[in-house]
Amino acid sequence: MSADHRWCEQVTVSFRNTGGTAVRSGTVTFGTHIIGALGIDWATIESSEELPSPIAAGAERTKTWTVCVEAMGVPPLERSREWGRVPLGMHIETRDVSVDWA
Repeated sequence: MSADHRWCEQVTVSFRNTGGTAVRSGTVTFGTHIIGALGIDWATIESSEELPSPIAAGAERTKTWTVCVEAMGVPPLERSREWGRVPLGMHIETRDVSVDWA
């Protein structure tokens, strides 16, 4: 991603339907962690997207999303003067993914 999008990252997830019927809808929830220069986990920001459906019984689907965190998610003492700029040493990591199958 460019410097203007340093609060974003590409997240690729594969889904395998091991059930006997197609999955017709659902929600994918990402837990994106804001990590400080010393490795401190300042916050976790959740965002959700629609599941790439339908997923037929026995099939697998892979999808890549661009997951972004607003600069407002940065702790106040670490916030830079320009919105959208990451303070030196801070970064994001999407570590958690959960799925609600419907």
